[in-house]
Amino acid sequence: MTATLYIVATPLGNLADLSPRAAECLRRVAVVAAEDTRRTRGLLSHLGAHPQLLSFHAHSGPRRVEMLLEILRSDRDVALVTDAGTPGVSDPGPELAAAARRHGFPVVPLPGASAVTTALSASGLPADRYVFLGFLPRKGAERGRLLARAAGEEWSVVLFEAPARLGALLGDLLALAGPDRQAVVARELTKMHEEFRSGTLAELADYYSREEARGEVTLVLAGTGSPPPAPDRSEDARALATRLLAQGVTRREAARQVTEQLGLARNEAYRLVTEL
Repeated sequence: MTATLYIVATPLGNLADLSPRAAECLRRVAVVAAEDTRRTRGLLSHLGAHPQLLSFHAHSGPRRVEMLLEILRSDRDVALVTDAGTPGVSDPGPELAAAARRHGFPVVPLPGASAVTTALSASGLPADRYVFLGFLPRKGAERGRLLARAAGEEWSVVLFEAPARLGALLGDLLALAGPDRQAVVARELTKMHEEFRSGTLAELADYYSREEARGEVTLVLAGTGSPPPAPDRSEDARALATRLLAQGVTRREAARQVTEQLGLARNEAYRLVTEL
């Protein structure tokens, strides 16, 4: 039998949310790789489970991945868990799952809690399509790019944020998306002090400028409801058409390739080609 890496979703807060299948897995596996061993030890104690517990977090590095691969090679199953929710979703896990699969070990997900879907399901905002951006950088160009992406997105956007920085995030989104954009702040999901606060960005920014957010925060931002404007590809199309014509391609064929490669309307592509 080949050892298996199990990707096990754990509760966001309420231990009753752990699935029976996940509980059975954690009792049975030889090793549990945990983001925070102290936190996971409490869950294992609650289950009466006694596997070997190893640390595996965002800064573990390739040596720890190799150690876990060696455990799998010794025919011992490994379960990967994070502090809460689903491993790999804004949490450690993708590199271990990829390495295990690359070395021929089965990778089996045990689905369960995720702050993303939990917040979306109760937000009241459309969730048939959504974009998940996780934690944004605290500063810099990448933060600005992702904020602009969130503000201009057609669909609902889900973000994670530390409570102390929620006010700054709401203020930045307010400046880009406007005061009337709807949003929902989901706090302490599944826990005793769970709270959903909905309103416009102006209302939420004002509230959290006066009230300190506490606990883990998931923000759902309403989308614009309409697709972003298509980028101007005319210069790219002109350059491509010029190159194709120089290679002896017919105008009709050049227009077809411009349409296919750059997504221009067929008549627009043909007009551009004939003008060259």
